[in-house]
Amino acid sequence: MEKFIVSARKYRPATFASVVGQNHITSTLKNAIERGQLAHAYLFCGPRGVGKTTCARIFAKAINCQHPVGAEACDECDSCRSFNENRSLNIHELDAASNNSVEDIRNLIEQVRVLPQIGQYSVFIIDEVHMLSSAAFNAFLKTLEEPPQHAIFILATTEKHKIIPTILSRCQIYDFNRIRVEDAVGYLRYIAQSEGVEADDESLNLIAQKADGGMRDALSMFDKAVSFCGTKLEYRAVAATLNVLDYDTYFRFTELLLRGDYVNALLEYDAVLSKGFSGQIFMSGLNQHFRDLLVAKGPAVSLIEYTGSLLEKYRQQAAICEPAFLFGAISLLTEADSKLRTSSSQRLLVELILMKISTLGEKKNNELTAPIEAKYSLPDLDAPKQQIVATAQPQIVPASQPVAAQEIKQPTVAPAPTPQPIMEQVPTVEKTTIQESTPQAQTESRAKTSILLGGSLSSLLNEVSNPTESEGRGAHQTIDPDSELKLSQMKEAIVKRMCSERPRFVSAFEQIEFEGNVVKLAVPTESLRDELLGERFWILKGIAEVAGVDGALDMHIEIKDIDFKLKPTRIEDREAYMRDNVKEYSYMQSIFDTVAEG
Repeated sequence: MEKFIVSARKYRPATFASVVGQNHITSTLKNAIERGQLAHAYLFCGPRGVGKTTCARIFAKAINCQHPVGAEACDECDSCRSFNENRSLNIHELDAASNNSVEDIRNLIEQVRVLPQIGQYSVFIIDEVHMLSSAAFNAFLKTLEEPPQHAIFILATTEKHKIIPTILSRCQIYDFNRIRVEDAVGYLRYIAQSEGVEADDESLNLIAQKADGGMRDALSMFDKAVSFCGTKLEYRAVAATLNVLDYDTYFRFTELLLRGDYVNALLEYDAVLSKGFSGQIFMSGLNQHFRDLLVAKGPAVSLIEYTGSLLEKYRQQAAICEPAFLFGAISLLTEADSKLRTSSSQRLLVELILMKISTLGEKKNNELTAPIEAKYSLPDLDAPKQQIVATAQPQIVPASQPVAAQEIKQPTVAPAPTPQPIMEQVPTVEKTTIQESTPQAQTESRAKTSILLGGSLSSLLNEVSNPTESEGRGAHQTIDPDSELKLSQMKEAIVKRMCSERPRFVSAFEQIEFEGNVVKLAVPTESLRDELLGERFWILKGIAEVAGVDGALDMHIEIKDIDFKLKPTRIEDREAYMRDNVKEYSYMQSIFDTVAEG
């Protein structure tokens, strides 16, 4: 049986032209050889497996070739043959990881004095040079700065920052790049063809991605995949061999989350865990997938390191993903990444993140999950069925037909004779079973009932979805033209009711103002603003009942950068506080007296 040679050695580049992904390095070295402008010391630095030692050997072989072809070695002269057979006396390689003492450097200095046997130069390649001790570096300084004419030093390292500045200043420094995925895929395809292995683009892309810019790592993984799959590399088998999640897994998760189908997403995550993958690996891969989808939506598609049919799949899925969904998902995953390492229940944390992302997809695909108050007026839910039908259906008019102000006024609905606590007025399913006149109205009514009763995932996770004031504002709203007048006239009654039912928000209601159909509030903190937005529907409903407003209301909350005084919360304390501030809050005193009596 013929002895097996790993691909990293068998297909190691022997010429500058065959070096993968380092054109800026090979072009500079070739020009220096052709012009005879050779330095006495070079430093090759960069990640592992990108061609540092390979380029050093090619360079050493080329400068000693007796019949060079341009800047390339001829491979036929005595010097080239001795190099190919590993018996050249002109090229000396030293592993600084195991020869890092002052004594080892002294032996090297003695070797430098020996003239080359064949060719013009003695080349000393010192690999992992950052492993030399400080004393060894200092002992090497003089020889490195002024070596004999025939001596050339090539230092190679993966950790440039560990080399002392006095060494760096004596060398020409060449920084090697990570091998790009497309370059690695091209070279892997060439090797597969040479070995008679059939491989698809997805398999080669997966190997190149897993190698993380190292060509040697990619070749080692290629050999491993061939050992497992034989002469035909199949994508799923390669993924199983390399112990990585395949791209199809992330594509499926994206489809489920876009639909808001968190149940099946959790089942898929359970299947991922059963294959032995950790939550950290899964979240990292999903975050990278969303990032690739985001950049695949425009001219930045070149930032995705994929080729062929896989790149096309990313383009197709990116076309159906809204940027807001992708931004939100990436933000949630990035924030959770730091928490995952210290979490006592990693699985629960990942599942919660998946549910939050699914709410983003649900909002994107189902406009009926937008806040109900933006599409509907605020009817009295205890009124007769006919009145509810009249107020629950928004009036939609074609854009081509302008509507006068008096045409959009809806029939007036009398306010409830005695205000009741807001939470007691939540309708039951029987009360909201309305005979709608159109399929669209029926759909909207069902969506409204579902949201009011907490039937959707969006409402269940409302507290963690960062509400904004602009969410769900419909294009057509029924507005009472007398909103501002009615609200202003009933201001004291509104404040009284809001303070009695929402004492947590007293500081906001004390600053209440009205402009048209907009209720304007001012709060000192963003957290209080978010709490108000969470209760937005019920607050506006209560205000509409007190003021007798027939149309839709909106809310604007401003965070004022002023020093709010700390106000007491108990009624007896607030009475004393109001007496001390009677000039500023004169109308509030009577309100809290009434509340105290009640």
